[in-house]
Amino acid sequence: MPAERNHPVFREPDNLNVRVWRYMDFTKFVSLLALNALYFARSDLLGDAFEGAMPRDNFRFHSLLYAGLPVTPESMKKLSDRREQFRQQIYINCWHMNERESAAMWNLYVRSNEAIAVQSTYQLLHACLPARIYVGSVQYIDYENDFLPEDDLLRPFMHKRKSFEHERELRAIISLEPEDEDTWVGYTVGSVGRTVSIKLDDLIEKVYVAPTSPAWFADLVRSVMSKYGLDKPVVLSCLDEKPVF
Repeated sequence: MPAERNHPVFREPDNLNVRVWRYMDFTKFVSLLALNALYFARSDLLGDAFEGAMPRDNFRFHSLLYAGLPVTPESMKKLSDRREQFRQQIYINCWHMNERESAAMWNLYVRSNEAIAVQSTYQLLHACLPARIYVGSVQYIDYENDFLPEDDLLRPFMHKRKSFEHERELRAIISLEPEDEDTWVGYTVGSVGRTVSIKLDDLIEKVYVAPTSPAWFADLVRSVMSKYGLDKPVVLSCLDEKPVF
């Protein structure tokens, strides 16, 4: 059974066959092959303090939002604390949506030229993931002036600040209640993340090697893929192509 669909918080891209990319260093790629699993990081450890946060306008208009309800400063504080704690129950796997590889993403997410980018599509990713995982495109908003409906605790995790628009992010999300711990299909990685088993052959279309990588690196990538039984094209980055004047 594939990942969940028709959730109001998770928007499908307009083109279901849009290419999606996951940039990573070589050691993470080997881990992906060895485990046959995608890694989902706990949301509060992703490095963005705004993960799961609400826009300021939501707090300005609380009196209107909760008109007629017995709302007190203490109850609103409890709600705010609940949202912040909820970040530890959300696990996220991130992809970049783009028809072409991105120089910006290479620079942002890899630390050397000995790195790779796995290329798939939204449709393939969605089909590979099991039920109880949600997939959708991130929406970018102004956290000073925009407003988010407070109907679903997952909604803030599918919104980010406009300064991140260049990421064009697609997210797969696990929302894990404490009582689900013994029944969830994935595996814990300490307290920092989870891995979810997938069929890499069904997910991956191509593997791109980083720009300016040494000549031997593509051969190494092919060799490691062969060792783990992944038969997919290894593509040299188009950013290495020589210009014509």
